[in-house]
Amino acid sequence: MLIVPWTPHPDSLSFMTKDRSTIWKFYGPIERMRFRFPLLIALMSASLALGAQSQESAPFQIYGGFSELTNSFNGLPGSHQPLNGWDAGVAFPAWHNLRFKIDVSGFNGTNLGAQQNAYFIMGGGQYERTFHRERFFAHALFGDGGFNRNWGPNGLPGGTASFSVLTGGGVDTPVGKHFAIRLEGDMQHTNLALIQSEKIPVPYRVPGLPNYFGRFSTGIVWIPRLGNPVVLSSRPEGGYQKQPVESELIFESTNSFGHYHVFAYTWWSYLNVAGIEYDRHSWGKFIGARMDYVAEILPVAILRQPSKTDVFGDKHSGTFTTLGGLGISPIGLRMIWRDGKAWKPYYQIKAGMIGFTQKALSSYASYEDFTLQQAIGMQLRLTDRWDFRAGISDFHFSNAFIVPNNPGIDEMAYTGGLSYHLGKGRPGY
Repeated sequence: MLIVPWTPHPDSLSFMTKDRSTIWKFYGPIERMRFRFPLLIALMSASLALGAQSQESAPFQIYGGFSELTNSFNGLPGSHQPLNGWDAGVAFPAWHNLRFKIDVSGFNGTNLGAQQNAYFIMGGGQYERTFHRERFFAHALFGDGGFNRNWGPNGLPGGTASFSVLTGGGVDTPVGKHFAIRLEGDMQHTNLALIQSEKIPVPYRVPGLPNYFGRFSTGIVWIPRLGNPVVLSSRPEGGYQKQPVESELIFESTNSFGHYHVFAYTWWSYLNVAGIEYDRHSWGKFIGARMDYVAEILPVAILRQPSKTDVFGDKHSGTFTTLGGLGISPIGLRMIWRDGKAWKPYYQIKAGMIGFTQKALSSYASYEDFTLQQAIGMQLRLTDRWDFRAGISDFHFSNAFIVPNNPGIDEMAYTGGLSYHLGKGRPGY
């Protein structure tokens, strides 16, 4: 019998016998609205792509080909049926042999009287080394999958979204200056479950329902030759040296004042966070904006949520409880205009994780959640080292279906902070 890693409410559990031989175990109801995790992955990977570009950037890798899963999503023992499909992806310029990568794939077929249609979008890292002519690589990706509703045996309804992890690797054999043939083998994991009905989306697991799949792909890799110029400054002697890197620490606080539905369902909780952000000028300029790498640590995270909720995060009481936690966002990008001026508009995006001392938003959800923050605002000069920053932010967090129940929330928030410029300070102030 499946071991469930969370504790559902006793009233939501039941056991039932389908033909006096198969026991179906129910656990924690699934939420009404799917979080659009693929957009999160795309945004995270877009910012990571910039981070991968060093001053000696390697080329992009753009891939497309055919793919096969070793089993159907309803492939119970004795009823295994492979699914055919396609796979496409892009790996961004390398940094110390490490690339950031987006992978999109789709599969379809029929098994046990049910149509199987699925798509996945994932992002992560790819590490590669060249041996003679061949380029060997290994990767680890994570993301979300979308499925047709009636994929279960004999057309039974099932969940239409699941968190997914892909690990594996392959080899590229060059067939010209800009092309290679790729052979790839992976292991893919999902946590799909059937549901009781569309009106009562209570998920359950059938013994033998697969979670792990082999995935094999082959296709063509296109390698366009793209690179970045090295930014240098002249020495009096006529030599060259790298320009000093601009960086800053920002002591910040973000506090919610309302909610709206973008990626998530619930809107009854309020979030306050405080911490330190590190910004480093890393990638030159784009559309007039200086491109900075961003990382953040939030040692203070306070979530005020209803004391009693249903499985979807809707409040069932007029009282609130407070949860403590902390967060980290190692992936981020800041675009800041009017560099060196007294006032500077900015746009920022950060991705990471946040954890709380209790399950957040619903007792059927999870302790840890993925975060995606986006903000616009203004940074104002105070002294040669200090700036003041203020803006408006969207702070999203949800668990991306690591467990079947995923309420999620989008916090409308104001943000403010003091920025301290590292190094020798700004000349001419």
